[in-house]
Amino acid sequence: MPIKVFISHQQADSARATYVSSRLLTQHQIDTYLDVIDPTIAKSGEALVDYVHRKLGECTQLLAVVSAATKSSWWVPWEIGVATEKDFPLATYGGDTPLPEYLHKWPVLKTDAHLDAYAQASKTASKFYESKRMIVEAAAAQRSATQEFYRVLRGQIGQ
Repeated sequence: MPIKVFISHQQADSARATYVSSRLLTQHQIDTYLDVIDPTIAKSGEALVDYVHRKLGECTQLLAVVSAATKSSWWVPWEIGVATEKDFPLATYGGDTPLPEYLHKWPVLKTDAHLDAYAQASKTASKFYESKRMIVEAAAAQRSATQEFYRVLRGQIGQ
């Protein structure tokens, strides 16, 4: 299954989210979904919720770009919740931004080197998923691949 990362962020962090998206694509050939470059995002209300939910469903993992501005976002926690329900590999990227305790459940990326490690762990997990999918159901393969993602990424970034 090809990797596609949903980049969750607060509107004030659009430039940083665009940087992350660009780095994943150009340095690692990993596709992303980023609403900043989505011309159809002008929806509102229930239509927007359905649209974002569908876009999350087209992705295989979520990376939340966080900053002090994230505290005012309703969308980032919701998107993290949806991704958690889908058993997506999750991580946050935000430099030295203090995070709420619940976000420490997932790897915290602080540097470009961490972002590169994230990309490598994503590729390793994708291969792991493909090998597991041959012998177990897709949901079990997803859970195993997500655990492999965390094992590899935490080992690479020392968490």
